[in-house]
Amino acid sequence: MIKDFFKDKEVEEEIIEDLVISNDNIDDEIIVREATLDDAIKVHRKVPEFESEELESDDELREFFENRYKDKENVIIVGYLNEEPIGYLIGYDRDEDGDSFYCWMAGVSAEWRRIGTLTGLMYYQKEWAKKHGYKTLKIKTRNTRREMLSYLVKEGFNFTNVDTRDSIEDNRISLQISL
Repeated sequence: MIKDFFKDKEVEEEIIEDLVISNDNIDDEIIVREATLDDAIKVHRKVPEFESEELESDDELREFFENRYKDKENVIIVGYLNEEPIGYLIGYDRDEDGDSFYCWMAGVSAEWRRIGTLTGLMYYQKEWAKKHGYKTLKIKTRNTRREMLSYLVKEGFNFTNVDTRDSIEDNRISLQISL
C-alpha cells in the first residue's frame, strides 16, 4: 500500500531523490521528482478544475506562475508515469517567515487520480520543506474542491481560516499541518 511505503521513508541526503510509487491498479511506477515549470504546465492543462481559467497561452500561464513565486524559495514537483507528466505541485515561501511553506497549486490529470499521485507529490513536498527548515505546510483551497478538502483532512491537515466570499461555494479554506 502506498501509505505504508511513505511511513518509513526518510530523507538523509542534501538533494531529495526521486520518489517511486508502485500501485496494484497500474502496471508501471509513478516517479515523483523536482521538475520544470513546462512539465507542470502540461499537467495543469489536463486538470478539469482549471479548464475555465482565462490564461490562454502557455506563456501567459508561465508568467502568472513565475510572478507568484518570483524571488522566493520555491519548488516545482511533478509526478511522471512512463515519463509523461500526470500530476504537479508548486510551493513557495509565501510568508517569507522561514517557518511555513505554502502549497500554492496542485493538480492531477483526471485519468490518473486515485493511484497515489497526489499523495506522492505532497509527501515529496513535506520532505523537501522539512529539509529546508520549514516547520509547517500551509495550503488554501476552495469550498467547491471537495475531493481536495477530503484528502487534506484525511492527511491530517487542520482548518485555520475561512475567507468568505459573496457565494458560499467560492469561500477559500486555509489549512495547515505541522512537519
